[in-house]
Amino acid sequence: MGDLPGWRQVFAEDFNEGDVGIGGFPGIYGARWSANYFDGTPDTAAQLQPKGARTSGYFPSKVLSVHDGVLDMFLHSENGVAMGAAPSPIVGGAVQRPWNSQVYGRYSVRFKAEVLPGFKLAWLLWPDSKQWPRDGEIDFPEGDLGKVIYAAVHGVQNGIHEVEVRRPNVPYGDWHIATTEWGPGGIEFFLDGRSIGVSSAFTPSTPMHYILQTESCSPDCPAPETNGHVYVDWVAIWEMA
Repeated sequence: MGDLPGWRQVFAEDFNEGDVGIGGFPGIYGARWSANYFDGTPDTAAQLQPKGARTSGYFPSKVLSVHDGVLDMFLHSENGVAMGAAPSPIVGGAVQRPWNSQVYGRYSVRFKAEVLPGFKLAWLLWPDSKQWPRDGEIDFPEGDLGKVIYAAVHGVQNGIHEVEVRRPNVPYGDWHIATTEWGPGGIEFFLDGRSIGVSSAFTPSTPMHYILQTESCSPDCPAPETNGHVYVDWVAIWEMA
């Protein structure tokens, strides 16, 4: 890929250096990836539940592996808990969170998510400040894996949390390339090279970082027997040139 007009590439990963078994991630990819959260960290839904009664969470040691040139997220439930993961690319040799902080950027990922109702993607840019929704949130791809892909931008308008959504009406189940271009004039989303719209109602202007947040139970949990995979073929990140 390399540099593009207006964009300077700062990260590229194709998972072709070798395999890493479940429980070993990031392993040989440790210079470029963090599992980001330890097992049992509550995901978005679980943060609203009491400890000891959570129905979902991040469990990278039970979910993440690398094989055949892809990052594999094995989504499943154990003992009533639906398990996801939220790995994050490491840019510029960062040694702690946020692993890939920058203001504005282009983010592109080739992925395939099997149809798994109750599990969801919310691959996002999250504000370093953690001041949400004041400093915004950008999600793409997002959506329950039994439904359709969409993009969302969160912000504050007239003192109220608002969300602007772009829906290409494309289901999960096949390979796709999702690209987010975040600049000072707005955020444009591309699915498989086709623009699905520009959001400019509230464009974040403070540092954000990128996480492949994969979770569940928002709002409906998967059936106990639901299990399958999300595959990531490659990830690339650019900064504004």
